[in-house]
Amino acid sequence: MGISRAQKETEIQDMNARFENDELIVVTHYSGLTVKEMSELRAGLREAGACFKVTKNSLAKIAIKGTKFEAVSDLFTGPTGMASSQDSVAAAKGAYNFAKKNDNLIILGGALGNKVLDVAEIEQLAKLPSLDEIRSKLVGLLQAPATKMVGVLQAPARDLVGVTRAYGEKSE
Repeated sequence: MGISRAQKETEIQDMNARFENDELIVVTHYSGLTVKEMSELRAGLREAGACFKVTKNSLAKIAIKGTKFEAVSDLFTGPTGMASSQDSVAAAKGAYNFAKKNDNLIILGGALGNKVLDVAEIEQLAKLPSLDEIRSKLVGLLQAPATKMVGVLQAPARDLVGVTRAYGEKSE
């Protein structure tokens, strides 16, 4: 039994909202994935800050019209699933990492904003550090000079104590 017209309209609205709000989509074929593997894929993407949705191609093509991702509507053929995220890297990273371990998930392409991405570009995007990793590296870089300055400022006092101790031991 098919889904009702009202359910289709709700599904179209949900996908359209996702296309409007998300920054990145990755279109995949998922044929051959078991329920357990699909659950692992969804959990991994959710952990990375993304989500995965099995799409009905005709509804996805209707929902994508008029959005920034309209250029990738031709990818929605066959057993299609879509990973999406508001983070510019999360969906690509999650889908790519899962596809490396499982040959049944095939990345077809995607889009980052208005830019259409092929498989190689999605792979490059997946290898970029996440926003949190970039932030932590930036904080580390900002703290490093202060830490080094404290070490430099403490060095004369430490050296003075060392010299004093050496003279003290020498005179004993």
